[in-house]
Order: sequence, then C-alpha cells, then structure tokens
Amino acid sequence: MNKDLDQLRVELNEVNSKLLGLLNERARLSYEIGVIKEKQGVPKFDPIREKEMLEQIIASNQGPFEDSTIKHLFKEIFKASLGIQEEDHKRQLLVSRTQHAKDTVIPLKEQTWVGGGSPVMVAGPCSVESMEQLRTVAAALKKAGVQVMRGGAFKPRTSPYDFQGLGIEGLRMLKEVGDEFGLSIISEIVHPAHMEIAAETIDVIQIGARNMQNYELLKAAGEAKIPVLLKRGIAATLEEFIHAAEYILYHGNSQVMLIERGIRTYEKWTRNTLDISAVPLLKQETHLPVLVDVTHSTGRKDILLPCAKAALAAGADGIMVEVHPDPQTALSDANQQLDIPQFNDLWSGLQASGLFIPTK
Repeated sequence: MNKDLDQLRVELNEVNSKLLGLLNERARLSYEIGVIKEKQGVPKFDPIREKEMLEQIIASNQGPFEDSTIKHLFKEIFKASLGIQEEDHKRQLLVSRTQHAKDTVIPLKEQTWVGGGSPVMVAGPCSVESMEQLRTVAAALKKAGVQVMRGGAFKPRTSPYDFQGLGIEGLRMLKEVGDEFGLSIISEIVHPAHMEIAAETIDVIQIGARNMQNYELLKAAGEAKIPVLLKRGIAATLEEFIHAAEYILYHGNSQVMLIERGIRTYEKWTRNTLDISAVPLLKQETHLPVLVDVTHSTGRKDILLPCAKAALAAGADGIMVEVHPDPQTALSDANQQLDIPQFNDLWSGLQASGLFIPTK
C-alpha cells in the first residue's frame, strides 16, 4: 500500500528531529574534544583525523546521495563543529566583553582616566628631541587643558639611517617634564629590558605597530603592572590585535588600551587607511578602552579634524595626535606633525563639535 503525502511528511519530520538531535550530540562531543585539546595545547583542527573520518563515512555510504555530496555535507558539519570550539575560545578570552561586561577604566595622573565614556586627548611630539621642545609642547597642552602627553624616546624606523630616538635619556626627560607640568606621559618601549626603567619614568607604556606581535615584549608588558597602550599592527587583523592584547592580560596586566592607527592598503592619498569600523567592533568584542591615532592613520593635517570627529562618533575613548613646536625642523615625521596653533585649532574644533567631553 502506497503512503500518502501527509504520512511521508510526518516521517520526514521525525527524521529531521532525529537528525537535529544527532547533530547537537555531535556538537557536544566535538566541544568536549576541543576542551581537552585546549588543555593539551594542541591545535583544534586536525586535517588527518578529518580525512580519516570522511573516508570511513564515504565507505559506509549506500546512497542515494553521491559520495561527493556526502563529503560536502559532512565537511560543512565538521566546519560548524570547529566553529563552536573557536567561538567558545573567543568567549573565554580575558579581553572579551563576555568575561568582563563593564568597560575597563584606567586611571592616570591628575584625576584623568581612559575609558568609561569621557574621551581623552593624547598629544605630543613624534620624537623627544630636547628639553626645550618638550617644555614648549607641555606648556601648550597644559594651557589647553590636555592632561596626557606622548613622546617617542625609542623610535623604531623603517630605515636604519633615520633618527632612532634618545632612548633612556629621552625617558628621563619625559619624566622631568611630566612631573613639572603634572602631565601623564606615554612613550614607546621596544625591548623587554627597558620595562623597569619605563615603570620608573613614564605612566603608560606604548607598544608600537611594528611590535604588536613581539610576544616577548607583550609578556614583559604583562608583568610590568603599569598601563599599556597597544597599537594595531600595520597589516594586523582585529583578531590578531585582540590576541596580542590577550598576551598582556594573560601575564597579569589588565590595564590595557587599544589604539587604531590605520592599516596598509593600496590607497596612496593617506599614509595608511583609517579603519573606523575597528572602533565599534573592538568596543563590542572587548571591554578595553579604544583610542584612534589620527596622525599616523592619515598622515595629513588637513583631514585630522573630520577623522577625529568620526572616531569619537564611532565610540572612541580618545584621540592621539602629534604636536611639535616647529614641525619643519622635526627629526621624524615632520610633514604630519601639527604646530601648536594648528593643534589649538583642532582642539577647539573637537570641543565645539560636542563630541569631546574631557575627563577633567
């Protein structure tokens, strides 16, 4: 006796229900395997094991599906199962917002903090060149009400013949000026051996774009127990960026700030390409403060204000710009640094926009 359409549909529904149960059971087993692999420190994806499973499945296939169809279906199931393992790993990251729902807020000097809804301005010269240079910029920042100053003591450069910075002497100069004007100081460190002197002289360690995946430096920053400003690498994905921050948190330092500074694309009209989408994505995926360096991302003074506004509108916790008393004589990045009147114009424009409500 032939079955009617309704009966066949009832049976099909039952099969669908059984398939769903089996798929979820398989996902549970795959997840447990992933947990064990995580503890053992071995890769979750095992191509040899996947090949063996597919061969066993194809050998048992009695149709009517072709072997190629069965192979395609099961490869999608394997992919989905691996995705469950990866998503769980992502949720377990210390930087993840699922692990820490509230925004991380990092206190600095003079009742200034980074994160928590009030953006901060970070400004100062690309390179530390002299005490006169630093004092001139610091005085201008203090007068404008800016509380955080940046300055490069160690300068990793593309060419070995370019100015490499004053090193430890530059850190000491920054400390003297920071103490004199009551400013929090940010400066880049390029070697783990410099962490101790950095902790004694500056308030925030910057890890630059070229060192974002310098894992020994990241580990040392994690052990340093002072705030860290981590810049996105010039060709780094957001996942790579987040995992670089995870190194620092994993080694004990939760005072981490992320900074988007542009990525390299085929575009030539700007120094790099400012990835504005990184700001809301990082804010959504992590609990860490997110800043934007509009100087390095654009390399153009004429578009700093609209790019800074865009960053703040996207939810950035701060803006970084480079300021020099006389940019044309600067020992590094002369063309992209603002002079003091230009900085004051930028600062006034941001305040007038209503997007910038400072922390103090």
